[in-house]
Amino acid sequence: MYYDPIKNIFADIIKKFPVLRILFYKILDLMFLRSWYVRRELKNLRKNFGDKKIFIYDAGSGYGQYSYFMAKKLLPNEIYSIDVKDEWIKDCKEFFSSQKISNVSFGIEDLTEINHQNKFDLIVSVDVMEHIPDDVKVFQNFYNALKPGGYLLINTPSIYGGSDVHDESGESFISEHAREGYSVEDLESKLKPLGFTIYRTRFTYGFWGDKAWRLGIKYPMQLLNISKIFFIVLPFYYLATFLFTYLMMWIDYTSNNKVGAGINLIAKK
Repeated sequence: MYYDPIKNIFADIIKKFPVLRILFYKILDLMFLRSWYVRRELKNLRKNFGDKKIFIYDAGSGYGQYSYFMAKKLLPNEIYSIDVKDEWIKDCKEFFSSQKISNVSFGIEDLTEINHQNKFDLIVSVDVMEHIPDDVKVFQNFYNALKPGGYLLINTPSIYGGSDVHDESGESFISEHAREGYSVEDLESKLKPLGFTIYRTRFTYGFWGDKAWRLGIKYPMQLLNISKIFFIVLPFYYLATFLFTYLMMWIDYTSNNKVGAGINLIAKK
């Protein structure tokens, strides 16, 4: 199952119309449970800095939805947003410029090669680390890039079905992953020797969140991989399923999941 080609179709559509891009951001925030968790943690972390201006590194910006959120909701700040895909960065530059958002700048960077030193108060890495084989190198680069007392927010699939792999013979729903996911112990064993302390860890996509993801994301993506004609069917599909999906997401979001398909971890320098 290929996830990136579907993402690229959406990227081609939204880059033509800024209004559609803003609507798309709102849909992502609504339909992706990880966005619920990430935005909550970002708001809570911002409070730790009081009123001072903070410097944020969006390490893998994708469509730019989290940079857009932080630029509006985590003020005052200055955000440096990067991705390895130059076409996505180009699209983000054009959109943010059209919206006159001046506190976000963009760059094309490979996280295994960055050399920022004591520069950022907060690094945000949402669904990025599972794509990078040399994760320890990236974690070291993150540590170097943070100011003392700075925070690293990692959101990633867990080993408990985070890539929709539930046994050794299973195939990842998102085939671009370099690993199926992390355990909390795995992340801690890689972060602590570098000097990080663990600030908070939460499992996301527990029992109800996993069911919501299947109903709201996986099954529609499977249809679109079969044929793009299912774009016509999607609005009717979501009219029939949205209430159930939203309720299951809300239950997950307000629960203390003992285990889940995702991990939301915050580490401190």
